[in-house]
Amino acid sequence: MTSNTELKGKRVAVLMTDGVEQVEYTGPRGFLEEHGAQVTLISPKAKGEQVQGFHHDKPADKFSVDLSVGDAAPGDYDALLLPGGVANPDALRLSKESIKFIRDFAREDRPIAAICHGPWTLIDAGVADGKRMTSWPSLQMDLRNAGAVER
Repeated sequence: MTSNTELKGKRVAVLMTDGVEQVEYTGPRGFLEEHGAQVTLISPKAKGEQVQGFHHDKPADKFSVDLSVGDAAPGDYDALLLPGGVANPDALRLSKESIKFIRDFAREDRPIAAICHGPWTLIDAGVADGKRMTSWPSLQMDLRNAGAVER
């Protein structure tokens, strides 16, 4: 049996907080790790604190924070994942450190994957302009108004 190691040596930051849609975190994280990537859960919360996942509107599992966003350096990662849910990106938009991390990451022109409501944070970081994006339907006008191009 061979292992999938296409992403071996790649480091992926996942920025999230309470209210994250659990499957939008666990699914991509599992895929990334299965393919050899090292995944770090970054949050406005402190290292070791718990992020509450949700399955739609019902609380699901909790996940331990690996690193507080204030201690994270965008240059340490090859890619950034921004899972959705409604409450998660809405809370991240109010975190100046989270928005700065996203803005600084985007300036380094590295890949950013934003799922569902995750693109909201890209608007606040000022990095949506001119980018081709998809999103949850209710975000489309927000993204257009921020200069994003429809996919």
